[in-house]
Amino acid sequence: MSAAPASQTPELRRSLNLSGLVFMGLIMIQPTAPMPLFGVVFQEARGHVVTAILIAMVAMLFTAISYGRMARAYPSAGSAYTYVGREIHPLLGYAAGWSMLMDYVLNPVICTIWCAKAMGNILPGVPYAAWAVFFALLFTILNLRNIQATANTNRILTFLMLAVVGWMLAAAARWALNSPGIDLLRPFYDPETFSFARVSTGTSLAVLTYIGFDAISTLSEETIHPERNILRGTVITCLLIGVLSAVEVYAGQLVWPFGDAFPDVDTAFVHVAGRAGGPWLFHAVNLTLLVATIGSGSGALLAGARLMFAMGREHSLPRAFFGQLHPGSGVPANNVLLIGAIALAGAFTMTYQMGAELLNFGAFIGFMSVNLAAFLKYWLRERRRNLSHFLPPVAGFLVCGYLWLNLSLMARTAGALWLGTGLVYAIVRGRLNKVN
Repeated sequence: MSAAPASQTPELRRSLNLSGLVFMGLIMIQPTAPMPLFGVVFQEARGHVVTAILIAMVAMLFTAISYGRMARAYPSAGSAYTYVGREIHPLLGYAAGWSMLMDYVLNPVICTIWCAKAMGNILPGVPYAAWAVFFALLFTILNLRNIQATANTNRILTFLMLAVVGWMLAAAARWALNSPGIDLLRPFYDPETFSFARVSTGTSLAVLTYIGFDAISTLSEETIHPERNILRGTVITCLLIGVLSAVEVYAGQLVWPFGDAFPDVDTAFVHVAGRAGGPWLFHAVNLTLLVATIGSGSGALLAGARLMFAMGREHSLPRAFFGQLHPGSGVPANNVLLIGAIALAGAFTMTYQMGAELLNFGAFIGFMSVNLAAFLKYWLRERRRNLSHFLPPVAGFLVCGYLWLNLSLMARTAGALWLGTGLVYAIVRGRLNKVN
């Protein structure tokens, strides 16, 4: 790969409009996002999944507003790294970017693991290793193309998933109509099982439904009119995912009321689909979740590569490798290949649960940092003393902080080691640069 001339700063190409941005956001989060979590949240919240999803939507909207406002102020590809570094301090920005990088790098890893195991259930004769290699290569190849080609693929994936979701909702409606005496309000509130503490625990898990919306801000340099479209796209995506998720789990709870045991909690929603629509819908939903996970892994790799590019361009990572764009496609190909290699290696050295727990550590640190940056910029420095500039960053920071404190000890320990390693590297690199 040839480097850009020293006198030029490499820049990404602006080609995404608002609708393209929303489609990218939908596929990054997944229109089927609550389905894999349905069984776990169902158990923890004592059947109040739809309530937990809606509460989580309000909480994440606060952080989405902070992301959108910071993207308006700093329309570049660095996301949390750029916002915190320029608004608070470069070292804190590096810490936020390094933490979010953990999120973006691990997401393709766990998606590779999940997809490989899911395909093993469909074609058990093919070994896990073969599927792991296949999906790691697939995520990489999808992201070596230009951004507009990626956006077009995302549109197709989104429409296919929405079609299956529509089929599921129709089957659930038919089930409800044929079930006399069904309580339509029970999914929202069941006086026999409701507990604020249990619903709060379920909500802390339901927030995972929205993980990925922040990746929209990494596309600022490829978005037309980012000063307004990033904020709109981020908030619209969160709202659409929230409403769609609430409808999906509401339908699921009507079909499978609390008290009935699932054959398998991890794939609970697939069994809900089978009860509502029979074996055809069972397999359709199973396949759709596989496609959705492919989209999620590909989207996370896309965002991670662009975050690495922003950090490399500003010399927080070695620019000769991370800060370069492919002359033909205009994408940070070195970074795409690196994350693809990590996804492949992780598929053979890490479990899905371990990767998912570690992923949240980086995500919540990034979210808290962006909320803090938004509060400092608009409320303190620009003195926009109104509720709309106070409530979102403060509420977003507190909610994310609460969730971060409730991570497992293993996740917090490993995450602290990752963060500490990054900070040591940044300090040593800074001192070496001063000496040279």
